Amino acid sequence: MKFEYYQDENGNIPFEDFLETLPDKDANKFRWMIGVVETLGLEVAKRQKWTKKLEDNLFELRSIQGNDIQRGLFFKYEAGKFVITHGFTKKTDKTPEREKEKARKIRNLF
Repeated sequence: MKFEYYQDENGNIPFEDFLETLPDKDANKFRWMIGVVETLGLEVAKRQKWTKKLEDNLFELRSIQGNDIQRGLFFKYEAGKFVITHGFTKKTDKTPEREKEKARKIRNLF
């Protein structure tokens, strides 16, 4: 499996922009975790609680560093290929609806 980052029509990559706002330790852990998920696959990632299915073809990457909880939303767009739409810092147990809606809009473009 392989993750790609969504790039908008202006060349912006929202997930990379998000990672740049994080402390280096947090961003590096998130990048590491993405690489491990690519290598080991979604079933292992699900068991390790690195990913969570939110709804049909919308998933959450989960990274925790200390008290900071970062998330990246992604979807499958063809066999073995996934797109990370954007990232955010989670402050509650539930994924905010506005974050899911942002990911849905990007998914619909594909």
